[in-house]
Amino acid sequence: MAYGEWALKAWHEIPIGSIVTEAGSSKVNHTGSWRMLRPVLNTDKCTHCLICWIFCPDDSIPVTPQERFETDFEYCKGCGICATECPYDALEMVPEMEIKLKELEDIG
Repeated sequence: MAYGEWALKAWHEIPIGSIVTEAGSSKVNHTGSWRMLRPVLNTDKCTHCLICWIFCPDDSIPVTPQERFETDFEYCKGCGICATECPYDALEMVPEMEIKLKELEDIG
């Protein structure tokens, strides 16, 4: 393996602001562990308009042409854009720790 293939980039090789210049990098890295807030879908309010999917910067909302499915939490960073853009208030941002504690209570 050549030196340039594995070495960290030098400061002058990094784009200003550390901009991600290639698309799809979030699919390579499971970034869901960064999340502090989790979008929780209220299926009674969801009309499957797919606006959440359009605005999701991480492509973490799987859809078919007809409907939205549960968020892929391996990649969701909890930015809340989906909840902000939902015109039907079908998404609520809930603290991740709250959900983890509830999951532990349900197990025990």
